[in-house]
Amino acid sequence: MSQFGAQLHDKSDRVASGSGKRKNRTRDKRRSEMGGYFAASKVGSEQVVKKVRARGGTTRGALRNVAFANVLTKQGYKKAKVTGVIESKDNRNFARLGIITKGAMINTELGKARVTNRPGQEGSINATLIEG
Repeated sequence: MSQFGAQLHDKSDRVASGSGKRKNRTRDKRRSEMGGYFAASKVGSEQVVKKVRARGGTTRGALRNVAFANVLTKQGYKKAKVTGVIESKDNRNFARLGIITKGAMINTELGKARVTNRPGQEGSINATLIEG
């Protein structure tokens, strides 16, 4: 499936048997096994969080536009303005597009920082300061 579309979080249609022979599944894939869409949290001028329905009817925040990050420094956490994306380990085009994912290097007003959480799943950005 596409990287930007809904993804299936289950085994494939064909499963391995103990003898090594391939055998087909006895049931179809379920709607409950489908994952969500890629959030694509981008750098923006103001913070935009979209409420998304999660399993069991609970809601969670999916971060759409990013303005600030909680940056861990030696003195503790500080709220810093995000100015851009330097690099992303997930996809080299994400830095060019300004998409922030876990592990991405971002540029803040305090200096370079690495994202330590999943902004599309949690609704905020936590990062650790690398250079400042």
